[in-house]
Amino acid sequence: MRPSTHHQSTFKVASDKVKYNEEHIEAEYEYQTTVVEVKDGEAIVKPVAKSYTFRTQRDVGRVGTMIVGLGGNNGTTVVAGIIANREGITWRTNKGVQTPNYWGSVTQASTLRLGSDAAGDDVYIPFHSVLPMVDPNELVVSGWDISGQNLAEAMERAQVLPYDLQRQLVPLMKDMKPLPSIYEPDFIAANQADRADNLIEGTKADQLAKIRKDIREFKEANKLDRVIVLWSANTERFCDVATGLNDTADNLMASINNNEKEVSPSTIFAVASILEGAPYINGSPQNTFVPGVVELAQRHNVSIAGDDFKTGQTKMKSVMVDWLIGAGIKPVSIVSYNHLGNNDGKNLSAPSQFRSKEISKSNVVDDMVASNQILYEADEHPDHVVVIKYVPYVGDSKRALDEYTSRIFLGGHNTIAMHNTCEDSLLAAPLIIDLIILMELMERIAVKETSNEKDEFEKFHPVQSILSYLLKAPVVPAGTPVVNALMKQRAAMENLFRACVGLPPENNMLLECKLRERPTF
Repeated sequence: MRPSTHHQSTFKVASDKVKYNEEHIEAEYEYQTTVVEVKDGEAIVKPVAKSYTFRTQRDVGRVGTMIVGLGGNNGTTVVAGIIANREGITWRTNKGVQTPNYWGSVTQASTLRLGSDAAGDDVYIPFHSVLPMVDPNELVVSGWDISGQNLAEAMERAQVLPYDLQRQLVPLMKDMKPLPSIYEPDFIAANQADRADNLIEGTKADQLAKIRKDIREFKEANKLDRVIVLWSANTERFCDVATGLNDTADNLMASINNNEKEVSPSTIFAVASILEGAPYINGSPQNTFVPGVVELAQRHNVSIAGDDFKTGQTKMKSVMVDWLIGAGIKPVSIVSYNHLGNNDGKNLSAPSQFRSKEISKSNVVDDMVASNQILYEADEHPDHVVVIKYVPYVGDSKRALDEYTSRIFLGGHNTIAMHNTCEDSLLAAPLIIDLIILMELMERIAVKETSNEKDEFEKFHPVQSILSYLLKAPVVPAGTPVVNALMKQRAAMENLFRACVGLPPENNMLLECKLRERPTF
C-alpha cells in the first residue's frame, strides 16, 4: 500500500528561472503545444514552444466585493459564511456542534500536487498557497438589492441556515442593508414585484451614475485597493442584440444616454463596473455581455467573466458526458429535470427567464460532442432537454434528476439515472467566494514574451475564461474555443498558476513509476 500523501503550506521553487522579491514572483516558462495541419488527408503534427515570463504581484492589498442581489439567498449565505468563519461561531444541530468552514471552495478546501519527494510520495499544498490570494475572512462586502430588508431579515427569509447559527448572526447582520438597485419589470418575472421596495429611480443614465457613485464611495470609505462586482440577482430574460443598440461600446453608451428600454439592468451594472475599473462577474445566464460590453471592457482593460454559477446538476453533467464520450460511449439523450422552491425558482417559473437558464444548461456538452467524430456526425447532437419547475415547499433544497441514454456495443443501450439534491445556496456561496478570489488574483498576474525585452508586462485578456471551471456558460475571447469539460477547466486553471511559480504542468504521466529502474532526479 502506497504511503499516504502529506501536505505543506509553504514552498519555494529552486530554479534560476524563478525570482522572488518583496514585490513580485517572476517566473520564466516555456509553453509547449502542437499545431496540426491536414494535407491530402494526412495530419502533420508540429510541436512548438514559446517562452513567457509571468510576474505576480505578491501584495494582495485590501479587497472588497459588491454583490448585486445582496439580500438574496446567495448573498446572505456568502455574508453569513464569511462572518461565521471570521468570528469562529459554532452552532448546534441534531448532529451535534458544527464549526464553520469553506468546504465547497476550490481555493480554500482543495489541494494542488507539487510533485514527489525522495521517497516517491506525493506532496500536496492547499490550493490557496500556490500564489498569494485573498483571505476570504478579510473580504469587505456590500452590494445592492431591490428588497430593502436588512441582511438579518433577508437571511431569515431565505431559510437556508440552521436556526442556532442564524440566532448568533442576527446581531452582526441586522445593521447591514443593501443599497438601492435597479428594477425593470420587463426583464425579470412579474412575481418579483412584491420585493421591489428599494429602487434607484430615474433614467438609465441616472441609474448608471448612481451605481458608479456607489462603487467609488464603497472603495473610498473602506480604503480598498480593489473592488470586485458580482451579479447574483434574478435571472433576466435575454435582451435583444441589434446594430445601433448594443453592438459596439459607443452605441451601447448612446443607448444608455437615450434611455433605450432594451438595455438590461445587468448590462448597466457591468458598464458601471467597467467605467470604475472594477472587474465584473456575471453569475446568471442572461446575455449581460452584449458585444458593446465586451468592447468596453477591452477598451478600458477591465476584466469580466461569466455566465451563470456552475454548482450542482450542470457540474455533474460536464463530468458525466466527458467520461462517457471519452470512453467511446455515445450519449444520444440527456434529460434534466429540476424542481426548487427558493426565489430563483420563483423567478424561473416565468417562460422568458427560464429560457435564459435553458440555454446556459443546454450548451454544456457541445465541445465534448464535437471532440469525437467517430461517434457523432458533423451536425449531430444528443437530444438534450432541460425542465425547471417551481415547488415552494422544498425551498433552497433543489432536486435534480438526470437520465443519460447512450448507444453502446452492437446497437445496445445503456441508461444512467441520477438523483442529486443540491442545497443550492450552500453550493453557490463558496463558488462565489472562489470567483472573487480568483478574479482578484488575475488582476495581479502579468505576462510577456521572454525573448522580447522591449515588451512590457501586460494583463491577460479582459475576458477571463480561466474562471470557466466555476461558470456554467463560460464567456471566452472572440475566436477562441469554449471548453465545458470540467477536468480540462480545472487543469487549465491549476497549470496556469503553476506556471506563475515556474512549475511544469501537471500531466499525470508519472513516467518515473513506469520504468524498470526508477530514475533519480
